[in-house]
Order: sequence, then structure tokens, then C-alpha cells
Amino acid sequence: MTPRTPQNLKSQRALGSAIRELRNKQGDSLETLAGEAGITKNMLSLIERGEGNPSWATVEGIAKALGVSVASLAKLSEKHQ
Repeated sequence: MTPRTPQNLKSQRALGSAIRELRNKQGDSLETLAGEAGITKNMLSLIERGEGNPSWATVEGIAKALGVSVASLAKLSEKHQ
């Protein structure tokens, strides 16, 4: 198993921050967004804290639930790095 590099961890945290920002702007709870994205509240919490490493399908589901494209989510993530 390859350990996570600092860059990977930084990217995960940036993605989580971007998701949290959009979720808060929408006024959604963790539970609401997680349900719409098809994941558990615990998994979404881990992702938002930068501790979860979501699959591509999970990122797509979160983006769809937030009403944004994956590209828009990635662009916002870059601003959080």
C-alpha cells in the first residue's frame, strides 16, 4: 500500500472544503446532501474534512446533488488549495 503524499492530502482537503462551501451555500445538512448523493452522512463528513478519498462515482454523485458539474467542483477545489 502506497502512503498518501502531502499533495494528495492537500487535494482531498481542498475538495472537502469546496463541497462544504457549496453545501452551506445551499443550506443543506450533511444528512440531506449525503442522501441526495447516495452516500452516508459519515462518508460525506469524512470527505468534507479531507479524511475520505472518494471514488469518481462518489464525486459525481455529490456534484449532481449540489447541482454543479464535476468540472465546477474541481475548479472551486483549486481555489481552496
